[in-house]
Amino acid sequence: MENKALVVIDIQNDITKNYKKIVDGINKAIDWATAEDMHVVYIKHNNLSAGTRTFKPGTKGEELVPEMKIVSDNIFTKSKSNALTSEEFSGFINNNGIAEFYVAGADATGCVKSTVFNMTKSGYRVHVISDCVTSYDLKKLDEMYAYYASKGCEVKELDEYMGPENLLHRRS
Repeated sequence: MENKALVVIDIQNDITKNYKKIVDGINKAIDWATAEDMHVVYIKHNNLSAGTRTFKPGTKGEELVPEMKIVSDNIFTKSKSNALTSEEFSGFINNNGIAEFYVAGADATGCVKSTVFNMTKSGYRVHVISDCVTSYDLKKLDEMYAYYASKGCEVKELDEYMGPENLLHRRS
């Protein structure tokens, strides 16, 4: 395995309905990452606050969505927006010498934003797959892409990462 990982954040049953617009792209990214011999990692959010109803541990809402391909056992749980706060995920990164991340998931203004910010701050190379990220507020996506870039992330669509042969195929 390379020292790269595709990280899919919070594509769970309780997430915004907008995930349905990107799940096919995420599955394509998972296939690409697998073909490129990258680690594929899934991050799940657990909401531990007493007053909330979503992402509760042990509920159907906190499960990964059934439409998404699961190709590894690298499933880590976090209870804060930054995925690096998961000790198991951070340990996995260190144990596998991962230094470069491709990020997909939800929510662009929340957990994706916090995770990519903290990854770049920690010195990792971070790529945000723009057409594999969603938000509760779709109008905020362009603003978030600009934010990610301002923090040192590369922001491109999946086909651009997959290479020129795929771009030619897409245009025909």
